[in-house]
Amino acid sequence: MAGTSLPSCLLSQGPSLLFSSSNQDSEANKCRIGITSGKRCLVRCFAKKKISFVDQILDYIEGGPKLRKWYGAPELRPKDGSLSGDDDEFEAEEKEDDLDGEKDVVFVTDGDSDLGQMIILQLIVKGTRVKALVKDKRKALEAFGSYVELTTGDASDERFLKKAFKGVGAVISPTEGFLSNVKSFRGVKHAVLLSQLSVYESSGGIQAMMNSKAKKLAEQDENAAISSNVPYTIIRTGKLENSPGGSQGFNFSAGAAAKGSISKEDAARICVEALSVIPPTGLIFEVTNGEEVVSDWEGQLMKVMQRQSDKK
Repeated sequence: MAGTSLPSCLLSQGPSLLFSSSNQDSEANKCRIGITSGKRCLVRCFAKKKISFVDQILDYIEGGPKLRKWYGAPELRPKDGSLSGDDDEFEAEEKEDDLDGEKDVVFVTDGDSDLGQMIILQLIVKGTRVKALVKDKRKALEAFGSYVELTTGDASDERFLKKAFKGVGAVISPTEGFLSNVKSFRGVKHAVLLSQLSVYESSGGIQAMMNSKAKKLAEQDENAAISSNVPYTIIRTGKLENSPGGSQGFNFSAGAAAKGSISKEDAARICVEALSVIPPTGLIFEVTNGEEVVSDWEGQLMKVMQRQSDKK
């Protein structure tokens, strides 16, 4: 064969080629490609540096097919190239609800947001049935595939919510502006609200002016949860940070949220863990990242609830 021959050290049984990836992390990640003389080609990739589980999950958000393949789900594509109409979806939900099945679905609002996506993915990992309110159904379908039932609509539309809540036992609202629009929580057994009210109340000057609208929405959402006649959990977090979760402890002391911060990943996890403890009426607590290590979330939340009860 004409041209420069390959070094003998790169050759093995049946011609093969080994080489490192040429990206900036070539030392951390290496890829081996074995090319056989037949028609088949074997590709092997080895990563010396492991990325965190949450980082992998977030990668799957941006590359939906990877998420589906990871869980073994088939590719989902609308047959006609478009998403089914809401009316057809609602009719299907109504028929399913007529069976009076167990309300074990968790409804996540603002599923397009960072927090919404993190919550959805943690619920998927737990094997929970999830329904999500999203703005862009097509992108969400690419991200989550068959693991999430997607819906779009106006929270102030009673007809929409009545059908969206069919089969729903719990609602998680990670951002402001949803709960205050809900006129009826019929059938819902638990509402979980992530609130930034403590952060907004502690801000001053220009920041306070910028947060005025969000503060009003947060107040309305908390009031809506309290007056909903549904057991509620209001999680008042500190300032939300885009830092990795799972590397710090927590602080549940009163007043912590006004001064501290918490990673979005940790905040999302607390929202999911809160589903394990349904308070008799309501539970409100503050949390930031801190020094306290939590290994038993159900026990921790029971402790927080007892602390709230003792203060009354």
